[in-house]
Amino acid sequence: MSQILVVGSVALDTLRTPFGEADDALGGSAVHFAAAAALFAPVGLVGVVGSDYPVARLDFLAERGVDLSGLEQAEGSSFRWGGEYGYDLNTRETLFTELGVFADFKPSIPDHLKTCKWVFLGNINPQLQIDVLDQMDSPEFVACDTMNYWIDSERETLMELLARVDLLLVNDEEIRQLSGDPNLYRAARWAQAQGPTHVVIKKGEHGAVLLSDDNLFFVPGYPLEEVFDPTGAGDAFAGGLIGHLARTGTLDLDELKRAMVYGCAMGSFDCEAFGPRRLQTLTEQELADRVRLFRDMMTFEIAPSLAG
Repeated sequence: MSQILVVGSVALDTLRTPFGEADDALGGSAVHFAAAAALFAPVGLVGVVGSDYPVARLDFLAERGVDLSGLEQAEGSSFRWGGEYGYDLNTRETLFTELGVFADFKPSIPDHLKTCKWVFLGNINPQLQIDVLDQMDSPEFVACDTMNYWIDSERETLMELLARVDLLLVNDEEIRQLSGDPNLYRAARWAQAQGPTHVVIKKGEHGAVLLSDDNLFFVPGYPLEEVFDPTGAGDAFAGGLIGHLARTGTLDLDELKRAMVYGCAMGSFDCEAFGPRRLQTLTEQELADRVRLFRDMMTFEIAPSLAG
């Protein structure tokens, strides 16, 4: 089983939703990803926190086999973000962003993590994502996330990055902005032509779409009765997806489809509590049970009279 490297933000989030609120919840792309992926495969995390960060609260990651030796603690304030959601949990208002030491983050990959064959580049400046790849020893599979800000401000560098990745994960707004095409299918095909063999379009509560070579696969969102906090669900989705692929060690289409389902399952669990708290207690049996529910939701038989 191959180890996964994740490089991204480690933050403290202030969250407000119609269903509750939380101050200084664990957050950041690297934390949500690692909390999900560690259920499948060993994970090495690279990030930075300030001298005020409660590092002991990350012990649950270490207990699940996450290597935190690449987590730097620098003098200064930690990255903090605040957001408020309305009843439509697909949209949110940013209340504040305090980058702290994350503003000067320069990823330095420990020597023993440079050999990781699976790499997830969280949503950071694309130049930093490239710097990470320059430090790695020939990874077999690289996935990256990005956002509207980098698409607009660092487009040339982002295009350079895309030529070096195997999987691009973006939401529908981002893929439209990146490609300049309002049609999601054409936009994803355009992205594939820039380098990634696989493109995943995240659609929040409505699931996710995979384009792999010429194949198209859609997974619906899981119908949760209670959603407390969708922050980080996209990174948990990535953790489930890449975690399953690293566990199986293959990229054939059937495993990619299964990985999409595991990703959507992990994203749904992440929404059930503030921060990654639900992922901290999640068991393999609970995950397996939800994946079976996905199978039941997505499977049907064509009536013999219509089977052609």
